[in-house]
Amino acid sequence: MTDDLMAIAAGIIVGTLARYWMMSRDVRQYPSYPHAVINHLALGFLAATLGAVAVPALAAEEYTAVTFLALAATQFREVRNMEREMLGTLEHSEMVVRGPDFIEGIARTFEARNYLVLLVALITSGITFWVGLIWGVVAGILTAVAVKMLKRGKRIGDIAKVRAVEFRFEGPDLFVEDIHIMNLGLQEIREEYEAKGRALVIEPHDDNAREILANVGQRQAIAHDAASLLGIHRDVDTAEFTPLLRRDTDTGRIGMIMVPIEPDSECLVMAVKNVPVLESALVNPLASGAGRCASD
Repeated sequence: MTDDLMAIAAGIIVGTLARYWMMSRDVRQYPSYPHAVINHLALGFLAATLGAVAVPALAAEEYTAVTFLALAATQFREVRNMEREMLGTLEHSEMVVRGPDFIEGIARTFEARNYLVLLVALITSGITFWVGLIWGVVAGILTAVAVKMLKRGKRIGDIAKVRAVEFRFEGPDLFVEDIHIMNLGLQEIREEYEAKGRALVIEPHDDNAREILANVGQRQAIAHDAASLLGIHRDVDTAEFTPLLRRDTDTGRIGMIMVPIEPDSECLVMAVKNVPVLESALVNPLASGAGRCASD
């Protein structure tokens, strides 16, 4: 009984700490407030508990314990739904919305992290039960480190070249290089852009990146992150200052224009490079014969 309790306790503690470690809290990622952190730590604790009791229960031939893992899958899907609904509700108060693709990606992430916590707790508990406490804790920590390293996805800077460029007006039409962005009829709005506006071009490295950047949800995520990090020179009734990204349909390049509160082109380039590539935007046309043939 003592070995069982030691294994369960080790799995719960290491798993819960792993959930806290995996919880990124910055300007981009939710959660960022104490109550939301507590909610997710509580869910992480439950996930760690389910993972920690599995090995001792199976060793005691309590095979019904497997049903608790099935119950966990149902509960973690509810976490995904909760995040989706909450972030969707908050969209109405955002100056630059995340978009449904970004929200779905965040919701999937929070569901998946509970499964990862369950895995960490399961390994910690199992090694502790069969080998010993020290080895179990070490195995749990190594698993958490591996999970932390592997869960990082690609960023825009990994798939494309991002460079600051000049923009120009031809009458009321705004161009970033040769990419037409929009029409601005009011002279005072054009003067604000000329004084404070910043422009970028995002050039995809290959055809895979070209199709990722063609995704509207990916471009909305770029606009949201840039506005969150550098601020946006607009209020609820000044839609003219919403960041815009437009695509050159011949080359796949993306032209971006925004009027940040912090008008620093270097910081804007850095912000865009660090935007995550959304799971919903990931495509791989070069993996197919037709895609490789078209790229030749």
